[in-house]
Amino acid sequence: MAIELDNSFTVPVPPEKAWDVLLDVERIAPCMPGASVLSISEDGNEIEGQVKVKLGPLSLMYKGTAKFTEKDQENLRIAIEASGKETRGAGTASANVQASLKAADTAGSTLVAIHTSLNVTGRPAQFGRSLLPEVSGKLIAQFASNLEALIASDNAATAAGETAAPEADGTAAGSSGEAAPVAAKPAAVPVMKQEESLNAFKFVVVPILKRVLPVAAISAAIAVAVRRLTKRKPK
Repeated sequence: MAIELDNSFTVPVPPEKAWDVLLDVERIAPCMPGASVLSISEDGNEIEGQVKVKLGPLSLMYKGTAKFTEKDQENLRIAIEASGKETRGAGTASANVQASLKAADTAGSTLVAIHTSLNVTGRPAQFGRSLLPEVSGKLIAQFASNLEALIASDNAATAAGETAAPEADGTAAGSSGEAAPVAAKPAAVPVMKQEESLNAFKFVVVPILKRVLPVAAISAAIAVAVRRLTKRKPK
């Protein structure tokens, strides 16, 4: 099944900084639920990785590669080709991803627009065209939230380091003019909602229930009303 997807998210740093952040694949990979990097080529253009997916009692794992086919820093455009397959099944997935960066409306932030041409076979294809855009949107939102937490943590750690070491020898002047040792502050830990696997139940089944339950409730109410009206009719 082939499908075209359009998503976007905001990175809380300027475009020139966002470019470096997004190309640091090994560091930002944990921001995507279920994703992990296995290896990166010396030039950094080819990545081998895996994605774990859970749907209730069903667990799937995909392994594959992603390759940067374009890195246009001047125009802030990135293109990636990715492909993978189930490790214990016949399902496959391939994607061509085009990403562009530009300054967001909020000062000091970057808007990242992504267009994905996705082709999947096997069990995930049963999710259908109507659900995949919603699932991808929720995944991108979760990724953006985790990435924002990671960047905030990095900024906090940098600020703490600068405060803890105002002088080269690691000391600060006390009120009497004598040097007083400065206690090193621990680096901040990223407050990310890391997930060992992509919980497809949360992204697929829950949206279905949200759609179905209201319709079912309305249908039930109509059925009850019709039944009562029918009973009231004189014989």
